[in-house]
Amino acid sequence: MSASAIPGINGGLESHVTIQKRAYYSPPWADVSIIGVAGSSGSGKSTLSQAIVKKLNLPWDSFYKTLTPEQSKKAFANEHDFDSPDVCFLFCAIDFDVLVEKLRDLKAGKRAEIPVYSFAKHARLDHTTSIYSPHVLVLEGIFALYDPRVIELLDMGIYCEADADTCLSRRLVRDVRERGRDIEGIIKQWFGFVKPNFEKFVEPQRKVADLIVPRGIENRVALDMMVQFVEKKLFEKSRHHREALSRLEVASRDSALSDRVVVLNDTPQLKFMNTILQDIDTDPEDFIFYFDRLASLIIEQALNNAHFEAKKIITPQGYEYNGLAPTGEVCAVIVLRGGSAFEPALRKTIPDCRTGRLLIQSDYSTGEPELHYLRLPDDIASQQSVLLLDTQMATGGAALMAVQVLVDHGVQQDRIVLATYSAGKVGIHRLTSVFPEITVVVCNMLDYQQERWVEKSIYLIFHKEQA
Repeated sequence: MSASAIPGINGGLESHVTIQKRAYYSPPWADVSIIGVAGSSGSGKSTLSQAIVKKLNLPWDSFYKTLTPEQSKKAFANEHDFDSPDVCFLFCAIDFDVLVEKLRDLKAGKRAEIPVYSFAKHARLDHTTSIYSPHVLVLEGIFALYDPRVIELLDMGIYCEADADTCLSRRLVRDVRERGRDIEGIIKQWFGFVKPNFEKFVEPQRKVADLIVPRGIENRVALDMMVQFVEKKLFEKSRHHREALSRLEVASRDSALSDRVVVLNDTPQLKFMNTILQDIDTDPEDFIFYFDRLASLIIEQALNNAHFEAKKIITPQGYEYNGLAPTGEVCAVIVLRGGSAFEPALRKTIPDCRTGRLLIQSDYSTGEPELHYLRLPDDIASQQSVLLLDTQMATGGAALMAVQVLVDHGVQQDRIVLATYSAGKVGIHRLTSVFPEITVVVCNMLDYQQERWVEKSIYLIFHKEQA
């Protein structure tokens, strides 16, 4: 479909009704596998958890409630009970409601803002830690297996055992070194609260654990079992994701192209620039110049499909003019690394445009797209239009994941405009069958899958100039 066949710059494309039946796509981070690790204070829970998954660790300490001034005074005197989960108290130490809410968000594949707790200040800090898209998450804490709501969300429960004297010695070293505590206060708190509450609340969690690990990190057999469990979960998620992508490809082969796909008119000027770009003898300066020119045309066409409203203005001569004005702000999300080639053209077209970035790369062994980096504008959900920029789209796997990330962050489908230089029909069919309300603007529509050559050409040009 040519650009001229699309209704002009109107109130966006929200009046269009697509007749395509929406396909279903579940990203690999949906239904996160959560492993709970419980045990006494100083039993080696954190060390064991970090040995399983070093990167995606959700410390239980984050969910200690902010103390009242009276409780804070007791905490600095080592007289506040941090080791009781008794929800009958008005001011219980652990905020289970917040914990369950965050775990449910993560289980559903949503972003969660995790509070950060300072043991030195005995209070939550103002900033939070964002966690998004983990495949496997390890939740460790003395009450990881205490609340039935948490247990329901766990895929595996582990109880870490250690001798009481060993636990006390580890707690002494940790609290002095990492939390700025004094030895006298630590011992006072141990015998006053930690040990009694361990016998009352922590030890009974052994009964609901799937695996009991004595000696913690020293137990190599148990550690290997847990690592194998994590690897199995990751393999299953990868296989299911690749199967889902294959099903989308088969289902979309015979379907018609969505009416929300805009292909630039194949004018003589466009043919001329495409010929220069695909000529291996083209000078680096000419390649950069003409690609920037094409990128500007693609972005301008993408903006034509953003949301506008009718507006009347009076010219200095007194004439009335019926024009259009954007209904809100436009931001852009660049899919790295290829999408960065659009940035110079974006800055020329919209100088003050706010941008975000996604790094999505395919696994070399499986071909499965993986999300490696994410940085989006804080208020992206309130933006009227979001441009998603990438140089090429072959199978559509990375584009599916990129759009899913935006949807997960609250962006409505009809506000997303994907702009790309070239795309295969299979990839576009995949994308529009799952997200039928998004708009796709493409310069070259291909019947086959093409290797990503644009970013490689720019990479070679850059390094040639550096040399």
